[in-house]
This record gives sequence, structure tokens and C-alpha cells, in this order.
Amino acid sequence: MEAIEATNASKQTTFQITGMTCAACANRIEKGLSKMPGVKSASVNFAMETARVEYAEGNVTVEDLQAKVKQLGYAAIVNTGDDKSAERREHEAKSMRNKLIASAILSLPLLWSMVGHFSFTAWIYAPSLFMNPWFQLLLATPVQFIIGGPFYVGAYKALRNGSANMDVLVALGTSAAYLYSLYLTLEWSFGGGGAHHGPSLYYETSAVLITLVIMGKWFETLAKGRTSEAIKSLMGLQAKTALVVRDGEERTVPVEEVLVGDIVLVRPGEKVPVDGVVLEGASSVDESMLTGESLPVEKKPGDAVIGATVNRNGMLRIRAVKVGKDTALAQIIKVVEEAQGSKAPIQRVADAISGIFVPIVVGIAVLTFLAWYFFVAPGSVSEALEKAIAVLVIACPCALGLATPTSIMAGSGRAAELGVLFKGGEHLERTHKIDAIILDKTGTVTKGKPELTDVRPAIDETEFLRLVGAAEQPSEHPLAEAIVAGIKERGIALPAAEAFEAIPGFGIQATVEGKRLLVGTRRLMEANGVDAAMAYAEMAALEEAGKTAMLAAVDGRYAGMVAVADTIKETSKAAVSRLKEMGIQVIMITGDNERTAKAIAAQVGIDHVRAEVLPEGKAQEVKKLQAAGRTVAMVGDGINDAPALATADIGMAIGTGTDVAIEAADVTLMRGDLASIPDAIYMSRKTMSNIKQNLFWALGYNTLGIPIAAVGLLAPWVAGAAMALSSVSVVLNALRLQRVNVKH
Repeated sequence: MEAIEATNASKQTTFQITGMTCAACANRIEKGLSKMPGVKSASVNFAMETARVEYAEGNVTVEDLQAKVKQLGYAAIVNTGDDKSAERREHEAKSMRNKLIASAILSLPLLWSMVGHFSFTAWIYAPSLFMNPWFQLLLATPVQFIIGGPFYVGAYKALRNGSANMDVLVALGTSAAYLYSLYLTLEWSFGGGGAHHGPSLYYETSAVLITLVIMGKWFETLAKGRTSEAIKSLMGLQAKTALVVRDGEERTVPVEEVLVGDIVLVRPGEKVPVDGVVLEGASSVDESMLTGESLPVEKKPGDAVIGATVNRNGMLRIRAVKVGKDTALAQIIKVVEEAQGSKAPIQRVADAISGIFVPIVVGIAVLTFLAWYFFVAPGSVSEALEKAIAVLVIACPCALGLATPTSIMAGSGRAAELGVLFKGGEHLERTHKIDAIILDKTGTVTKGKPELTDVRPAIDETEFLRLVGAAEQPSEHPLAEAIVAGIKERGIALPAAEAFEAIPGFGIQATVEGKRLLVGTRRLMEANGVDAAMAYAEMAALEEAGKTAMLAAVDGRYAGMVAVADTIKETSKAAVSRLKEMGIQVIMITGDNERTAKAIAAQVGIDHVRAEVLPEGKAQEVKKLQAAGRTVAMVGDGINDAPALATADIGMAIGTGTDVAIEAADVTLMRGDLASIPDAIYMSRKTMSNIKQNLFWALGYNTLGIPIAAVGLLAPWVAGAAMALSSVSVVLNALRLQRVNVKH
């Protein structure tokens, strides 16, 4: 049984796909891979030119998957994470540019001769050579079969596999124009039909169409390269080299060669090369690229440092803990890449339309030809052919295939720059529907770290704090640690306690310099006969304000009171206000008592509070809201909130530094504060709006263009220009997402 499980282990691989020309190609590869035995899921992204396949390792191999893609007429290269895709795209853009230049040079005289035939352009001089059919044939042939050769190859592969794509439309349209012109040329030369020249020839139609399609593809390639700028900028943050100590010697090595456990030296002004722990030295480190915190963070021995952050002043000696693909930055890049390569549910609609579009368009083109030949312009092959070609060309579904993935790439990339990591396109899409948000209190609304907030002494304050600090110092309780830290910050030296005892649920008792100290609850005072009634009203007022108050007694007499609170994050109030402005109901959930919870909620402007909720009860609260028809986001620190994060429609994990990829969540808020929540929703709304604009324009070009072309109001070359423009406009519209600014 164990052997079977081992062979069927689920594995995932990513391929770079070459040879795709439109969304129909991506569709065909996806379907072909999905039908293979052992393949659990396959997703092909046309804009990213990638395929992600999950498969059972014992049933199918990477080579089998590559062979299938090759059989379908494309090539699949295993993505090794070396970012060669950028180089390939650059090479592809250069090749496309060279083809475009050659095609434009050959097509220009043909276009010139066509323009010279119109009555309103009679003033334009066209050399007689340009009008010669054989000269036109000489110019059009290399454009048709050498520069346009890939369209024939793509069309043949598609048709061989029983489907149709953009190549089929371009090859059909341009071949019809070219072959009909060739027939007229031969008839003119050998049939004595000297009248057949000029307007009767359509060489310029086929050549200009191919030129325009290639121009559109070139612009598209350049623009698609820009949609992955976020990944490039993240990769640019990485240090290139590291100064390591090996065999007692300092040596500079590429960052890829640093091993776990290596001792790394980081000089002032240098980037920390890997995630690690400080062994020696003290410095301040700029962590703004990860946490958004503008102030440098002080580092001393024992503190963690994150790769790609900048060491400001002191020299640090660190031990490498996470290297290569395990570092926090590498995890961020991986999450962004996966999100950009994934599909949003809305894309399935576009894919389904693209899959059936081409056969329908071919049918409409045939009907257009027949209608013109038999009814509109009886017997005129040239008229009918021109209209059919215009229909074929205007209908290419390239823009439709680019509409969704380019927006997802640009939107998720911009979100990453704002410190919001969406783990997939489906999460980016679903986030815009959120209308209720549950916030965990500790570590989400609040800092999650108690601080000493109030000191109310009944004896000398310095003496009171010195004795209380000494009594609490041996305790490991977070509240005791907060009291001790707060007292030390005031510059008060603490003596050692001679005896110490923690009394669970009550507080502590200790002996300091021969004095017996009690620090804790009312019940602790009452149990030990200490009269502290005069402090109870003030204690209740502090508790109403969301603080934990503790009474202290020295040798059986009331000595004063200290209060500790988990203070709210500076950005929490503004973030809650923004969420309310967006029409979202905000609910705070906590295991704390109701009085403290309501006090915290009031400070940040939250109206709905669920207090004294156990960790397992948080998921139930999510389900209650979902049952009431709400789309719920749960925001927590990803530890005791994991069940609720998984149950919510969208789970958002507050994660800073190395907690960047909390498994239970769909969205990770790297900056660790609530301001990122409205940022995430705003980016989701903007991206979805952008996708809808793209789909509207992409479908608009086709649905409006086809009838206009069919009734004869669109020349084929104009149809070609419109088709090229549609793809470019969709990508440029998606790129607007990279400039989105959020208000704080």
C-alpha cells in the first residue's frame, strides 16, 4: 500500500510554452494535458506563456507531458526558475521587430499603389512599376510565405489536432487574397485580359494584413514583458554576493552558494544576503521593503534578520538560517509568480468563448462571401472575397485571450508592491466581493505585545517600581515581562528576588530585600488580608479602558497599582474607517472579556464585537455570517486563527518577514497592519474593473467589427489594423494597474 502511495505522489511542474499565438492555443494545450492519464490539473496562461501541471508521479513523467505539448504543435521547456523567460521574450521581440521591418519595406510599395488608385488621391504619384502585377507578386510572395510562414505552420498544427486558432483565420484570409490575385495575374499575362490590373489585385491586402498582425504581436510582446515588472523589481532587491567566513578566511561568493549555517559578514550600507540570526554586532536595519516600516529596526545578537533588507550602520556577523528558495524574499517572489500564472474564474468564460469563436467566424465569412457573390454583387468574386477576408481578420480573438491574464499579472504585481500577496487569481477575483470582515484582536487590531501603560503608586514611585519589578522579574508571564521591560525603560535598576512563587489565576508572591511582595488580582489581596478597597474604583476604570490592572502590596499593606495593555496599532483606526467607507461591515473577535474587547473596539471605531470566543469558535462565527448571505474575510495571525482563515471566503494572514506564506490564508498582508486590508480590497476591485473593461472592449471589437465587415464597410487592411490595435489596447489598459495609488 505504501509503495502505491509513493508512486502516486502528487507533483507539480511549470513549463514555459513557446509557439502559442492566441487564447485558442492555450485552450488546446490545457485540454490536451488535462486528458492525459495521471494528470490531476493543468492550467495554461497565454499572457505568461506558462503551463502549470499537477500530476501523479508514478503515472506520468515530465517527458510525457512535453511530448504531448509537442504533439499538439508547441514546445514545453521545464521552468527551472532561472528567469530565462525574460531573455526568450527579448529574443522573440527582436525577431518580431526584424520581421516587421522587412515586411513593412516589402508592403509599402503595394500600399502606395493601392492608395494611388483612389480618385481622391489622384494627386499622389505612383510609379508605373508599382502597378505591374508581376512586380506586386514579387513583393507579396516573401511576405506571404517567408514572413507569414509561421501562420501556415500554426494553422496546420491546429487543424491537424481538430481545432482552429488565430493562425487559421490569418492564413485563410491572406491566402484567399494572395491566391485570387495570383489567378488574376496569370489571367492578365496569359489570357490576354490586359484590363486586370490595379484595383482588381489584392496583393497589398495580404501583405499589409501580415505586416499589421506582426506589428500587433510585436507591441503585444513588448507590453507583456512590462506586466511582469513587479517580479523583476522584487528579484532586483536580492543581494548578488555575500561575504562568508570559511576555514577562518573571509571570501566573497555568489549569494546562491551560501549554505545554511555559514557565517556571513554584513558591512554598513550592504544588503543582508540571506535570512539569518545575528551572532555579533549591533546595527539598525532598514526592513521597509518587506514590512513597510519606514523606521530602521535595531538589531543585536539573537535577533533575526531578513535577506534583501539593508544594514544601515554597524557591522553584523550573522549565521545563515534560510538560503536560496527558502528565504522570505524568495517565498514572496514564488507567491507572486504563482498568482500571476493562475487563472481567475472569470477567465474560464473568455476561454470558452475563444474555443468556439474561430469555427463560428469561418462560418460567418463563408456566408458573407456567398451573400455578396449571389445577392449583393452577383458574380463579383473580388467584392465577395474582400468582405469575407475583412470578416476573417477583424474576428481574431487575440484580445479576448489577453483580457484577463494581463490584468491579473499587473494587478497582483502592483498589490505585491503594496505589501499584499494574493496566492492566486481566484483569490484576487473573490476579494472584491467581500462585504464583511472579521478581525482577530490580538496581533491584528493590537500590537500583540503588552506594554506598561499606567503606574498608580501609594508609596514613593521609584521605590514602588523597583520592588514590583524585582518581584516580577523571575516570572515568564507576558504581563510580567511587560511590567519589567517598562520599569527598565525608566532607567530603574532592579535587585534580585530572594524567593518567588507564581499563584495561577491570582498573581505572584516574592521576597525582595527581606520584604514580602504580592502582585495580582483583588482576590489575591483579599486572600492575604490586604485592604485595597480604595483602589477598586480606579482599577475598574482602567479595565473599562481595556487595560489589565494589578494591585501590589508590601508587607501586607497596599502599595499601589500597575496597568498593562496590548496597545492598538497606529494604523488600525484609519484602516477601519476606510473599510467602513467601502461599505464593509467590520467585526472584531477575541477570547478576551467583553469589557476589554469593547474598550479596544471603541478606540478603533469598530461597532460589532464578539468577545470570549474560543479559537474553535471563530470558525463558527464565520459560518454564521456566511449563512446570513455575507461574503466574509477573516483576518488573523494564522496560528490559532487557522480554522477560521480556512473557513472564510477569503482568509487574510497578518504576516511579517518569514511568516510570509501562511498556508491557511488566501492573502498574506506582509506589512503586518490593518491598512493592507483596504489596500487588498481596493486592488481587487480595480483589477476586476480592469478585466471587465478589457472583456468589454475585446468582445466589442469582434461583435461590432464582424457585422461592419460583413456589410462591406471595412476594408481588409483596416480590419487588420483594428485587430492589432485591439490586442495592444487591452494590454496597455491592463498596464494602468501598475500605476494605481491607494489612499491612506
